[in-house]
Amino acid sequence: MVLRSYKLGETDRIVTFMTEARGKVRAVAKGVRKPGSRFGARLEPTSHVALQFYEGRNLDIVTQAEAIDVHPSLRQDYEAFTAAIAMLEATDHVAQEDDANVALYRLLVGALRTLATRPVPGVVVGFFWKLLSLEGVHPILDDCALCGEAVQPVAMAAFDAHEGGVVCLGCAGPTPALVSPEGRAIVCRILGGDLRGVLAEEPGLPLREAETLALRALEHHLERRLRSRPLLMSGLA
Repeated sequence: MVLRSYKLGETDRIVTFMTEARGKVRAVAKGVRKPGSRFGARLEPTSHVALQFYEGRNLDIVTQAEAIDVHPSLRQDYEAFTAAIAMLEATDHVAQEDDANVALYRLLVGALRTLATRPVPGVVVGFFWKLLSLEGVHPILDDCALCGEAVQPVAMAAFDAHEGGVVCLGCAGPTPALVSPEGRAIVCRILGGDLRGVLAEEPGLPLREAETLALRALEHHLERRLRSRPLLMSGLA
């Protein structure tokens, strides 16, 4: 999967890929910015490609790129494309170079394929929470992360990324990030195996809450803010 690319010299690009066998790989695509480049259009972000590399001293060199799916529908839908870019950015930050992460690769491939055919808000919500779970950042959702008391399914709660999950209102700080029972239920369903059901949900406050919490948890884990966040949140407004 093509995660991102940036210019190198007058005609080349450095392209970052998420691969199944080697994890994240950066490689030079020579002449890709020239008119009539033989594989320039295939190396755009969101494209799924089969590659051949020549192993260089510092960076590999792309010698062949065959399109598996360039997902043209994603580029025709603003909200779907911004969601895709956010998923690519999150993957780029999490993946390690030359360190295979098959589960993450398959999660990204599946999420982009689903988004291209079914551009619903639940796709990016599910991707973020599944990504966090793969990273070992599985949130505490049933009990207060501070006092350990059960948080009833019908009760309002707060979410504290630093503490690793929900906290009861008695333990919450002065300006808590509140989450409704419905928003918390969405996260529970995603992580509990009902992602298919979440994808069928109509857009609304619970999905927006679940995504806001996922972004908060992800950025806390990464210790950085996602550049795509403003675009993604404007699409959910």
